[in-house]
Amino acid sequence: MSRQHRQRTRNSALASNNVGKIKRPFVKILGLVFLVMIFVMGAYGFRLYAQAQNSLGKTYKAIDGKKVSTRINNKQPISILLLGVDTTDNGIRDTETNYRGNSDTMIVVTVNPKTNKTTMVSVPRDTMAQIWKSSTNNTRKIQKINSAYNIGNEGSAVATTEKLLNVPIDYYVKVDFNSLKQIVNAVGGVDVNVPFSFSYGDTGEKESHFKKGKMHLNGKQALDYSRMRYEDPEGDYGRQKRQRQVITAIIKSAASANTFTHYQKVLNSISSSMTTNLSFSDMQSVFFNYRGAAKNIDSDHVQGYGSMIEGSSYEVAPTKELRRVSNKLRKQLGLSEEQLNNEETRLNTLNEARGFSFDSGTANQNYTIFTRNQTSE
Repeated sequence: MSRQHRQRTRNSALASNNVGKIKRPFVKILGLVFLVMIFVMGAYGFRLYAQAQNSLGKTYKAIDGKKVSTRINNKQPISILLLGVDTTDNGIRDTETNYRGNSDTMIVVTVNPKTNKTTMVSVPRDTMAQIWKSSTNNTRKIQKINSAYNIGNEGSAVATTEKLLNVPIDYYVKVDFNSLKQIVNAVGGVDVNVPFSFSYGDTGEKESHFKKGKMHLNGKQALDYSRMRYEDPEGDYGRQKRQRQVITAIIKSAASANTFTHYQKVLNSISSSMTTNLSFSDMQSVFFNYRGAAKNIDSDHVQGYGSMIEGSSYEVAPTKELRRVSNKLRKQLGLSEEQLNNEETRLNTLNEARGFSFDSGTANQNYTIFTRNQTSE
């Protein structure tokens, strides 16, 4: 592209000031080239800024009733809830215009610019949780946490996760999972370490084949790699690990200078598939002031216990595990530890008092949801 920007200039007057009586033609030519470069880079930078602002401005969506965070402006540690929403359900429901889908991928991310560290914690989609529509609107429903988005959009997903883990969430980023292909292709693919060999592809599509070890994945491969669950020995937990692998690789690629050459593809792929309460100004600040944390990413998850609740299979997180994750995230945000006391820990206490054991080797124990009106009998 730089060849297209070559221009003739008539700035000979500026170049002929002869400061120090320099008369060599080479120096004059070098000065002209330097001035042209400043002009071209300035114009190109303005064009890039305008395109970025236009593309990313379309993604902004505030959460009703939630105060706008100022932590980015103050260069403080921040928390972000990543929501991966798959609206196609293997191509079955993508024709329904109002189908919202569930947030089958939920990852709490903390970014600390002081320690230059990023922490990613997956919350399994089947985790038992009380659903909140907002921090003050409790539905009193106990459901799988991925239904919070379906019930009350991004605000409900954020509020429900905050209440479950006792961690303030400043921002959210919601991405349609089907756009993952475009995003990965836009950054030139991602490098992952495949844990075991397998093949996977959606119905009607060609399968992607994965061989144990290091692989470079294109967009379709990355989507298939992130979706496969049933062949994984760890089930959904294994899928979560692979999803964090791909997201980590995208973050590192996005923070690299190489992505700059693909900026328009990246912006187009994001603007058509992403919703966030991060303003364009926030994104700029994160890029310049927080990008160092992309080099040090810690990956974790909430470990639940498989149990049947009213005929459905759930992952119930033990109180000890919820406290561990809560304290870990709060520490990364510069917050002190707090005793976790919510509806989930209350139900854990009641069930354990009646013989339920998180330490038992017997899976699928029946877990009972006691309402507050019920006795402790």
